[in-house]
Amino acid sequence: MAYHSTNLSRRQLLKMGAGVGASTLLTPPLYANTVDTQAHIVIIGGGASGMAMANRLARRLRGGTITLIEPSETHHYQPGWTMVASGVWPAAKTMRPNAEFVPQGINWVRERAAGIDAQNRRVELANGERLNYDYLVVATGLQLNYHLIEGMSPELVGQHGIGSVYASIDAAAKTRQTIKSWIDSGGGQGLFTMSPTAVKCAGAPLKMTFTTLSHLENSGRRSAFDVDFMAPGSVLFTQPWINDFVKQRFDQQGVNRRHFHRLVAIDPQARQAEFLLEDSDSGERVTRDYDFIHVVPPMSAHDFVKESDLIALGGPHAGEWLNVDIHTLQHNHYPEVFGIGDVIGAPINKTAASVKAQAPVVKENLIAVMQGKEPPARHRGYTSCPMITGIGKAMLVEFGYEDNFAFMPSFPFIDPKEESWTVWVMKDRMLQPAYYAVLEGQA
Repeated sequence: MAYHSTNLSRRQLLKMGAGVGASTLLTPPLYANTVDTQAHIVIIGGGASGMAMANRLARRLRGGTITLIEPSETHHYQPGWTMVASGVWPAAKTMRPNAEFVPQGINWVRERAAGIDAQNRRVELANGERLNYDYLVVATGLQLNYHLIEGMSPELVGQHGIGSVYASIDAAAKTRQTIKSWIDSGGGQGLFTMSPTAVKCAGAPLKMTFTTLSHLENSGRRSAFDVDFMAPGSVLFTQPWINDFVKQRFDQQGVNRRHFHRLVAIDPQARQAEFLLEDSDSGERVTRDYDFIHVVPPMSAHDFVKESDLIALGGPHAGEWLNVDIHTLQHNHYPEVFGIGDVIGAPINKTAASVKAQAPVVKENLIAVMQGKEPPARHRGYTSCPMITGIGKAMLVEFGYEDNFAFMPSFPFIDPKEESWTVWVMKDRMLQPAYYAVLEGQA
């Protein structure tokens, strides 16, 4: 497929960028009259979803108490970590103080949550304290389970040819240096992996492969490097058209697709990775040498969520993700509990764009429940991935639950099936301000 740049000039696009807040990305919320309450609302987690809910509820409710449980003083713009790991952004660009986003008048508890007693409406903190709630918003994000890969830990990122964009902002920076060292070595084997579980930003493993391919091609020594993409199944991306596109593009760029290969162990000193062949009834395993490997760990809800009554007990999300109605985002057994963001059990939705779509739904439905009404708002599953297909080009992939994850494009001038410089600029320049507007409850 050709690389299209669209008819927008650089001047037009950058002018549009400053005003993207007025576009679909930053549709202003409709302000309604405040609602009087004496309730105590607890929000667990101050990432994108928790901070968005804190600001929306603080603006809408009068009286009562909102408690935000978040131990970190720093807010991380995690959608930017792939840009850091790809050598495009400095790490500092992705960090801002949480105090800039916490609304006035709420109770900010700088401590980790350690347990949820849903029967008694109580949250336990790591310091032993307990907080009672009338309503609970679970916005905990997810847990990176590196320990499920034998021999692997996040501390290994940056050593022994190991990269992983997910572990932390420091790990993203180390991943960039590790990729650079591999390329500077002049050749060798690169392995890029996927997780058998749902992951945050499902496109990140693909983006890291595509941006690394750009660096390899720009080195002038592409033929000296072998690149294998190791997938635990046959699907590389949920949206069907994009899945087919990625497979075709990998084939065109000389990437060896190894399907049904699940990473189960790594020997850092020997630079070897072990894969379980998922399509083998005998549990066969193969060992591969590598010079560079990008590790994508299994992911799940945090242990304290999994150990609570709020976890899904059946279906595809059993034991791993929060049990919510995927449209109302209300818990299926505890009506006073809502979930938002990466923690929820849903077929898609682990992106910051999903949070933008979910936050107004959770706000309206929670307030309705507080007033004794049925939840009126519905989430259509909207999610978005600026799929980077190389340094300087990307595709804006927007889709939802309906019609086999059909496209849900927001911009008439952007074709979701075409790569463009326009989408790259949106990723590089525009989406971060839009993200911060979501945190502030302005979008």
